[in-house]
Amino acid sequence: MGLTKTDKARAELQPGQRSLGQRERALLLLADGRKTVHEMGAYLGHEGERLVLQLLRDGYLAQPAVAAVPVAADPFDGKRSMATTRMFLFDICERMFARRAPALAESLREALRNARDRSSMLEVSHVLLAEVESAAGLERANALRERIALLLPQTVAV
Repeated sequence: MGLTKTDKARAELQPGQRSLGQRERALLLLADGRKTVHEMGAYLGHEGERLVLQLLRDGYLAQPAVAAVPVAADPFDGKRSMATTRMFLFDICERMFARRAPALAESLREALRNARDRSSMLEVSHVLLAEVESAAGLERANALRERIALLLPQTVAV
C-alpha cells in the first residue's frame, strides 16, 4: 500500500495555508494511496525520499499498510518460538528496508541469523523497531512490538 494524506496534509493544501515549501507540498499532492515512499521520493531526485520520510514523521503522510501487519488484537493461536519470531523479523526487514535501505537490511539480516537466544533476539528487534519507528512512525512500531511479544518465547523461571 502507498502513502496517503492526513488531515494535517489536507489542511496544508487548502488555499491560504503555506507552512511547507513548494517541494513538500508537491509531494503531498502525489500521495494517492498507491505510491510508496521510494516512488514518491523519486520525483524529487536524491533528496526526495528524505523529504517524504520527514513528511511521514511530521504527520502529513500516513502508511495505511499498518492494517496489513498483524497486531496484538489479532487472534493468536500459534506457538511461541524463536524460529517464528526470527521469520517475522526477517519479514519486517524485507518489507521495510530491502529496497529503501539495502545496507541496513543486510545488517539486520546478519544480526537475525546470529541471534540464538531470547536476549539476542530482543536486541535485534529493538534495533529493527527503532528503524521502523524512524521510517514509519511510533504507531507502526508499537503494533509490531505487540506482535513480537506474542511470538517470542517467554523467559523460563529457574
